[in-house]
Amino acid sequence: MTKTPLSRRLNNVARLNLVDSPTPLQRLPRLSAQVGRDIYVKRDDFTSLAMGGNKLRKLEYLGAHAMRENADVLVTAGALQSNHVRQTAALAAQLGLDCVALLENPIGTTREDYLHSANRLLLDLFRVQVHEVANLNDADRQLEAAAQQLRDEGRRPYVIPVGGSNALGALGYVRAGLELDQQIRAAGLDFSAIVLASGSAGTHAGLALALAHEMPSTAVIGVTVSRTSAAQHPKVQSLVEQTSELLDLGPPANMRIDLWDAYFAPRYGEPNTAGLNAIRLLAQTEGLLLDPVYTGKAMAGLLDGIACSRFEREGPVLFLHTGGAPALFAYREAFRSD
Repeated sequence: MTKTPLSRRLNNVARLNLVDSPTPLQRLPRLSAQVGRDIYVKRDDFTSLAMGGNKLRKLEYLGAHAMRENADVLVTAGALQSNHVRQTAALAAQLGLDCVALLENPIGTTREDYLHSANRLLLDLFRVQVHEVANLNDADRQLEAAAQQLRDEGRRPYVIPVGGSNALGALGYVRAGLELDQQIRAAGLDFSAIVLASGSAGTHAGLALALAHEMPSTAVIGVTVSRTSAAQHPKVQSLVEQTSELLDLGPPANMRIDLWDAYFAPRYGEPNTAGLNAIRLLAQTEGLLLDPVYTGKAMAGLLDGIACSRFEREGPVLFLHTGGAPALFAYREAFRSD
């Protein structure tokens, strides 16, 4: 990776070597022909641990900090089908640590596939100690309470926030942004926009920060998966500021945070028709698997953006594939009823 002021500062922060080579940048030719515009995908579903996904980039930094703190158990939280909890649990197993997870059922379903299959099944394989909670409306406090209970038992817990989304975790996507910048320059491409799912905000904040420094003319558009743009904007903005401070850099001048919020309904974790159709389309044109919670809805936004001419510049569009395909097996009934 070419050394820039941003990369030099980033390289001063300890990380585990979990993503040791760039994930592929691929053109989707059949989909591009169908929609009349070149679409590329950055394959962060190809990261190496526990069936892949974006969370591993955050866990490189969070895991390194946990090891420096001499932790013996990782404590985190998410939905029953959380991709983040799956990858955190796998990392704990790889590092020889225990893992405690607070899990909620955000859609209140009683379907066996959702309650026991897919990501939830993998947590049992990784020997996670699961605590089911009514909700995670105050996740930071709930995580700290769980950690304090472990301390009282003589354990050394390390708390990883929902989605791995704090300033340290967001460094994973600052690094990914620098990686992507090098790939785009090497390929001689000029993307009109980069589209990704925006949820706990760490991926969005880190990528937007890096590309605001390195590719300021390229829009980074977050398709929200759990809340309105008005509610999501301060989460992304706060993480951009905290991550910039961690790197001892000011946020880039005139940095934009672009959010589209027309695609997450009815709520987080519950599929919708546009997202399911996007999943089918990518499977049938490219053999590429998306998921109903994040990437399916984000791809629905990208496709609608093309159809409605929402992108401000001409040229190809890049989709960040953040993983999540294991969750497909928890949503079998959605595909039957849609």
